[in-house]
Amino acid sequence: MLYPTINKLTKGKYNRYQLAIATSKCARIITDEYTAQRKQAEKNATGNKDVDRSQAEQIVNPIYRDRKAVKIAIDKLDDGEYVIIDKNEEAITTDGTVSADKN
Repeated sequence: MLYPTINKLTKGKYNRYQLAIATSKCARIITDEYTAQRKQAEKNATGNKDVDRSQAEQIVNPIYRDRKAVKIAIDKLDDGEYVIIDKNEEAITTDGTVSADKN
């Protein structure tokens, strides 16, 4: 069974299609972050011969390393770290200002 439920994630405002699109976009962001962290860890490991590869893997966020990107995205949507924004409604940006997209 999927937890959290689709109804909880959509909060009655969005349909399943919008939820699927938002989840896939969040998962892409998470995958890109993991890839960047892994490249940095490998770069640090190859630059220094004294560093063990397992120590380099500790630089990578363990949540990203051990779990699927889609599950992490669902959890972040549920926790409110990522927010689904409809094009037709006002959105509060990270700096606290309100923006409205009329397109």
